Amino acid sequence: MAITESTATSFSAMVTISNMTEHDLLEVVEIEERSNLSPWGWAAYYAELQGNNRRLMLVARVARPLEQPKTDHIAGYIVARITAGELHINNVAVRREYRRQGIGGDLLSRVLQEGRDLDASAAFLEVRAGNSRAKALYKKCGLLAVGRRPNYYSGPVEDAVIMSVALQRNA
Repeated sequence: MAITESTATSFSAMVTISNMTEHDLLEVVEIEERSNLSPWGWAAYYAELQGNNRRLMLVARVARPLEQPKTDHIAGYIVARITAGELHINNVAVRREYRRQGIGGDLLSRVLQEGRDLDASAAFLEVRAGNSRAKALYKKCGLLAVGRRPNYYSGPVEDAVIMSVALQRNA
């Protein structure tokens, strides 16, 4: 079952989660840059959209009031892929002004469900060892620390904590 669009009611603004398209990439790259993630850039996201994992590339849009010139914009995104029967979550980021409002959790929950629907046996991700807020979010979504990659990140150099959760289809 592919994701079309759904509404999340995590906070007062209307948030919809839908598949990422190439028209979203400028905003996705902007969020990536402002979030200090390991940079992928436009070309990498575009290439990923052309592959088999495009249904695992999601954006969260926030509707703005009609009096504002742009009626909605991307509040956050998540990118994952299925490899060897496992879901690997590559990037998840939310604009600073929308953090701690449930959007990251909604994106993560949705991509985990997609992984289940695609029969992935488990989900994995890496997170900076010092990113306590992200680790708390991932733990809340069921992921647990299962390992560590020394000096995995650069700028600044930092270890990665590997987190994982078993994925089982809902009965």
